[in-house]
Amino acid sequence: MSWLNYHHLQYFWRVAHAGGLTAAARELRLAPSTVSAQIQALEAQLGVQLFLRRGRRLELSPAGRAALAQADQIFALGHELPRLVADAGAEAELHLRVGVADVLPRLLVARALQPALSLPRRVHLRCRQGRPERLAAELAQHELDVVLTDAPLPLSGGGRHHAHPLSAGPLALYAAPAVAARLAEGFPGSLDGAPLLVPAEGARARRGLEDWLAARGLRPVVAAEVDDSALVKALAATGLGAFAMPTAVEAELVGRLGLARVGLLDGLEDRLYALTLSRRPSHPGVRALLASA
Repeated sequence: MSWLNYHHLQYFWRVAHAGGLTAAARELRLAPSTVSAQIQALEAQLGVQLFLRRGRRLELSPAGRAALAQADQIFALGHELPRLVADAGAEAELHLRVGVADVLPRLLVARALQPALSLPRRVHLRCRQGRPERLAAELAQHELDVVLTDAPLPLSGGGRHHAHPLSAGPLALYAAPAVAARLAEGFPGSLDGAPLLVPAEGARARRGLEDWLAARGLRPVVAAEVDDSALVKALAATGLGAFAMPTAVEAELVGRLGLARVGLLDGLEDRLYALTLSRRPSHPGVRALLASA
């Protein structure tokens, strides 16, 4: 029986995620020829071609895509092993690294994380906020244990992740009381020409809102493009415009921030997903988070 050379597999894995030999060699601080030789050795052992050359670019072959899916699982487990061993004691502190998409309401994130923080052991939580695409890339590099976002995302370099639905609920528009009172009259027709605060171009939440408005022939004015959920609330409180937010956080918006509901975006839902590299993560905190869905 011929044992798999995991050093060769790791070189293949790094090239697949980096998108090419040169980029991977730079990350590994090796000559491209050295990395190429390691991959050729792996292909010889497996008896298949893992990459196809398209001009100057390398593309994964069907066998390469299958190999990458398995390599993602193998190295995900390998990266978790030191922590699992260190956390084997019942009293050991559990580290949980969470990526949070900047468009998510913080109250929803806090609620989603509560099961992980309620484990019968001390949890050291590290949250990193950012663009969903960047967080997904960090997940692929095992820098995060889980990513919370509003939509499934492809991983860079042809890798795979698993998107676990955590929650879904209706959306409504909110604004400062004077703006909300004006727009509530004749809603949703009142939104035609009205000022809105929306996420950046290309964001899933923005596409959903634009589709909802277009289906009703409404053309509001974009007063600001804001990804950060805390900033959009602060801007709305000044009277700049209305913004969409899950009704699940309405108590905070109305009670603590003094905003008011304009109207329900009938048929439009907010969704929360947890992205992981493994279908069944071994991290206790991630498992608790998924079990609460």
